[in-house]
Amino acid sequence: MEPSERLVASDGAQLAVYEWGTAARGRSAPILLAHATGFHARCWDQVVARLGDRHVVAVDQRGHGRSGGTPPVHWGQFGADLTAVLRALDLRDVVGVGHSMGGHAMVEAAALDPARFRRLVLIDPVVVRPDFYQPPEGGGRMPGEHPTAKRRSRFASADEMFARFAERPPFDTWDRRVLRDYCLHGTRPDASGDGVVLACRPEYEAEVYMTSRGNGGIIDRARAVDVPVLVVRAMEAPADGTLPDFRYSPTWPGLAGAFRRGSDRHLPDRTHFLPMEDPALAARLILEADAGHGAG
Repeated sequence: MEPSERLVASDGAQLAVYEWGTAARGRSAPILLAHATGFHARCWDQVVARLGDRHVVAVDQRGHGRSGGTPPVHWGQFGADLTAVLRALDLRDVVGVGHSMGGHAMVEAAALDPARFRRLVLIDPVVVRPDFYQPPEGGGRMPGEHPTAKRRSRFASADEMFARFAERPPFDTWDRRVLRDYCLHGTRPDASGDGVVLACRPEYEAEVYMTSRGNGGIIDRARAVDVPVLVVRAMEAPADGTLPDFRYSPTWPGLAGAFRRGSDRHLPDRTHFLPMEDPALAARLILEADAGHGAG
């Protein structure tokens, strides 16, 4: 199940792109996977293993995993990057699957190059209620410093990282194989030659979160998408709209209604980390949606 790897250029970044099942290309719709902020493409490995004989492509988004690039000043950049991958690989009739920020990016990509998509599956996407976004003159930045900037970034090894995270929330509920993939492929050797560091630097991750309010146009992009879209939402946050921690869904409950052909599936017993906690369920949602009976 080891994928092939290539680099795709996009707006000053070299994006690492992984492919599984290339022999199946042309026999069924390809599946394009986009990950969440701070994660990487190989977090999908255990989902891919359950997708059967399909051509699957996953991308390390800029600044994540093995991809280069500076932090985007606008979240639309992530969608532009996915579009560059679609065109470089000439993918068509695509099932676009995005988790969290990856869901936001997939909506952007589907609006930028709609003819390449067959349908979307958005797993707890970071497309929030419209009044959360700032107008362009507001800059889209959240006030203060995001706490992820203070994450520990150095470890003796990927094994040490795994051991430290295994009993800590939210990682303690993850499938152990997914957590292992997260640690193994989400670190790189420290330049000092001693230990490993996070491939997605904490300050980069924080910058992505801090600019999350600037792309209010995502709602208009959603309204322009004209393929079936399944929005999967995890457990809802308190009524006051705050997110006590990352387990709660950031997704606007009205998002499915913004799409021309959207359907909503609320899983109140699941957290925002559904693909990491239950890769079998994530794969089933993707395959059921592609078969045309993923709503409800």
